[in-house]
Amino acid sequence: MMNRNFLSDNASGVAPEILAAVERANSGSSPSYGADAITERLQDLFGEVFGKQVWCFPVVSGTAANALALSAMTPPWGAIYCHAHAHIAADECGAPEFYTGGAKLVPLPGSDGKLDPLHFRDTLAARPAGNQHEVQPAAVSITQASECGTVYLPEEVQALSGIAEKYDMHVHMDGARFANAVAHLACRPADISWRAGVDVLSFGATKNGAMAAEAVLFFDGYLAENFLYRRKRAGHLLSKMRFLSAQLEAYLTRGLWLKLASHANMQAQRLAAGLAELPGCKLIYQVEGNEIFLRLPGAMIEGLARQGFLFHRWHAAGADTIRLVTAFDTRDEDVDDLIQAATHFAEDT
Repeated sequence: MMNRNFLSDNASGVAPEILAAVERANSGSSPSYGADAITERLQDLFGEVFGKQVWCFPVVSGTAANALALSAMTPPWGAIYCHAHAHIAADECGAPEFYTGGAKLVPLPGSDGKLDPLHFRDTLAARPAGNQHEVQPAAVSITQASECGTVYLPEEVQALSGIAEKYDMHVHMDGARFANAVAHLACRPADISWRAGVDVLSFGATKNGAMAAEAVLFFDGYLAENFLYRRKRAGHLLSKMRFLSAQLEAYLTRGLWLKLASHANMQAQRLAAGLAELPGCKLIYQVEGNEIFLRLPGAMIEGLARQGFLFHRWHAAGADTIRLVTAFDTRDEDVDDLIQAATHFAEDT
């Protein structure tokens, strides 16, 4: 049966390797609240992946990872700078503001979903710290891959981090699709995280084959000092933490996370290439991860919807624009089916 759901990688299932790991963790009893052996192994496993000691805190959702990470970096009177389309600004129902105790998100423009270092620098220069009537610069949050499916290069992350450092600010990365970014760049995870100046990473797995598993990774032990209390207070210290940790352990073992992300990226490239050749179809952004933003003739959009294909109408990028998302389990035939249907409607227009 064809899978016609291109709404989101959140709609995909669970990778068999991860499901098997959860099943293995279900054997017998185990200490609760993260004192189990699987959770304890995660610290070293993440350290191996990033080539550095990390402080790892598994949580259930990306919203929790982002909001709690930012709460460890930002006082209630702080300003968190982010892209105007960032998930923390547009899709988290005030969670960052809530968990920071009232910090203010300051959205900034930027082409292709990425922050512009020069604009970021000029914004900070125009509103320096010390004015008691304004929120104080505290953090900048970068989304990798961005909400437009584009990927920050290591030097782009370094540029933003360098500016933040000059203003004594911390750097957070929303890595819900971090695996897709690393797979696209074919770089080491460290190259776009701590080596590039990132202090805290919200490391995503749910969109890339996990059941429900994210991790807040601190590259600075000072920032992590009280995070265990923040996580508990927020209700994300699971009593049966081993089932959450088992997903992350399987995800990282033998490079599964990059294998799954590479497959999703490859399917996005195939789909984008097939659709971009059709008359009236135009890519809005470069396809660098597993998201595709396309402007299509209205008749084609309606035709695909009638055929049962699921996708988001992306009005923020203009009329007749849609977003398609591939996943770790998107098959060749799923992509071919969509391209064939779009070709049919293109011929009728």
